[in-house]
Amino acid sequence: MNVELKDNQRFLSGLMFLGIGAIAIYMAQDYPMGSALRMGPGYFPIALGGIMIAFGLFELVIGVLKPARVKGDNWSLRALAILPLATVIFGILMEHTGFVPALVALVYISAWAGPQFKFWEVTLIAIFLTAASVGLFIYALGLPYPLFVGY
Repeated sequence: MNVELKDNQRFLSGLMFLGIGAIAIYMAQDYPMGSALRMGPGYFPIALGGIMIAFGLFELVIGVLKPARVKGDNWSLRALAILPLATVIFGILMEHTGFVPALVALVYISAWAGPQFKFWEVTLIAIFLTAASVGLFIYALGLPYPLFVGY
């Protein structure tokens, strides 16, 4: 199959990962790096940016070796509008309502972006993800997020 690079799905996703990783590293240059034992604020974004660049290079190579054409019918304008909005709402709710309500809202709004929204399935996912996230981020990692306002 002869696929041009501009129509190559994996090649284009590799370029996206390369770009996001490079931007993350560039933006974190002003933060102190620290060390692996005593990480500074720049350590995580630079490490994650490096991982994204490595993954982008992998996708570029796979895209050249096994090209796959971009499918033009799988774009969802609804998802492109709702998912960034859900992220912004999560950030706003984190400050004003706390971690648990913000995460529940994020799950419901994100699920609404898809065509198969089923209330009870989303409710179970919201309960599981919220419990797992509270256990991991609040209790295991000790991040100082309030669970609810005033708590």
